[in-house]
This record gives sequence, C-alpha cells and structure tokens, in this order.
Amino acid sequence: MRLMKYIKSIGTLSLLAAALLLSGCDMALMNPKGAIGAEQKTLILIALGLMLIVVIPVILMVIVFAFRYRESNTKATYRPNWAHSNKIELVVWTVPIIIIVILASITWKTTHELDPYKPLESTEKPVTIEVVSMDWKWLFIYPEQGIATVNELAFPTNVPVNFKITSDSVMNSFFIPRLGGQIYAMAGMQTKLHLIANEPGEYPGMSASYSGHGFSDMKFTAIATPDRAGFDAWVEKVKQSSDTLNTTAAFNELAKPSQKNPVTYYSSVKPMLFQETISKFGHTGHGAHTSGNQTAHADATMNMNMSHVAHAGAEE
Repeated sequence: MRLMKYIKSIGTLSLLAAALLLSGCDMALMNPKGAIGAEQKTLILIALGLMLIVVIPVILMVIVFAFRYRESNTKATYRPNWAHSNKIELVVWTVPIIIIVILASITWKTTHELDPYKPLESTEKPVTIEVVSMDWKWLFIYPEQGIATVNELAFPTNVPVNFKITSDSVMNSFFIPRLGGQIYAMAGMQTKLHLIANEPGEYPGMSASYSGHGFSDMKFTAIATPDRAGFDAWVEKVKQSSDTLNTTAAFNELAKPSQKNPVTYYSSVKPMLFQETISKFGHTGHGAHTSGNQTAHADATMNMNMSHVAHAGAEE
C-alpha cells in the first residue's frame, strides 16, 4: 500500500514538474509572425481537429469498456459468441473514409497554395537572399546589395523575401519557425523558399536537419525591420565592415568547419559566388547532376564510336 502511494506521489510530482518546465517553452509554430506561418498553423489545427474526431471517441470507449466489462460487474451482458455488427462496421469504415477525403482535399489545396517555390503576391519589390549552408554556420548573400553576412539576415516587414538555398557541405535544412516551413539545402542544387514577415522583430532561425558536431549551435537571427528605411540602414551598417568576401580563397577559409560562429558582416562579396558554390559540385542547379566520372565516361564512349566509324570507313 505504501509503495503504491509513493508511486502515485512520484507520478503527480513528475506531471507538475513537466507542466512547469513546458510552460517556459516557446511554441514558435503556434505563434507565427508571417502570412505563410499563419496558414501553416491553421492547417496544423485543422488536421489535429479532424484526427481528434477519431482519437477522443477511442479513448472514451477504452475507459467505458474497461469499466463496464470489469470482472466485478455482474450486470454486463456476457456474449461469448458475438462476432459481427453492421452498425459498428458502418461507423468504423464511414467515419475514417470521410476524414481521409476531407484531409485529402485540404492537402491538395494547401500543397499548391503553400508551395515554397511559389512567389508571394505583393505590390512590394521582393528582397532576394542567397543562402549557403556550411559547417556549422549560415552564409547569407545579398546579390542586389553586394553584401554578405554570417548567422544574421534582415529584410523589411510586409515585403516578400525570395530565398535561394544551397549547401557547401552535407545536406541541411533552413528553418525560420515563426515565418514558415523548412526546406532542404543540398550541395550542387538550388532550392527555393518564399516567406514574408508581417510584424517587425527578431526571429530565431535554425538548422532542422542533423549535420554533424556543430549542428545544435547552427543558429541565426532573422531581423524584420519596420520598413525599407530600416532595412537600408542595416545594409549601410554591413557596408561599414572592413571584412570582404571577394575571393574564392576567402570563401574557402570561411567554409572550414567551425562552431558557435559570431555574426560577421562582409561589406562586399564576389559576384556569382552562389552560382559558383553550386557549380563546383558538378550540377547545373536545376537539371540533372553530371559528375566528372559521367563526363569522362561519355567522352570515352564518343571516342570509341568515332574510332569505330573511322575504322568502318577505312574498310570500305
């Protein structure tokens, strides 16, 4: 008896401790600050609500059945030969099918509406940011402004942001939870993400895909300035930096594995550095991958075919 009371007390204290600790957590996905994040929050809540239509009755039935058919209840009807019920079959098939149809239609609609490659409609000119995932930091290149930063980026509020994303190392995942969903960063390839912030502020960003020892500290800050003037002021601050990223050697030095990198500003950046990062892995950025071995094999095959044609011509 004492043991049971002790276990019950430990369980109660554990629940209270868990509730206290969880109260300090920031549910970023449920507190979006951008249009895309808000739409995704709505989708999550709708899907959760539809699934609870099944989950809640199942939990209640487990409790009711366990109580009603307990060993001490002599009033419960004993039916050892019961095997089938048309009513039960109708419910257990119809309800899930209806839920699946509803979820399928919602998924089809939102998959197209929230396509990360789909540009956002706006009268404002979008800001283009090229993102390079490194070990273990994020490089942000502003091709129109001619600057670059490490572990910090900025853009105006209510202005679409067009992200072009790649990796200089292993596959990673670019994620700003309060603004929208994540998308992968892969070497030799370019992915796209379109986001917008509807409230000014500083929003934490992170890597959402394990990529090695420094993964847990691979974080950055996304600054949504109140207006274009605030963004222009931030750009001017970056341009005051004495550091530059004008050469491939400087880029290679930055790309060396490092952890807990501080925010760094580069007042100028080598043109086409993002495209150069993609192409060095032997990829066009959008089409099929072509490795050096495949190219050599194709050249060898062509030479063999040419030799065969020449030999056939000589015999004729």
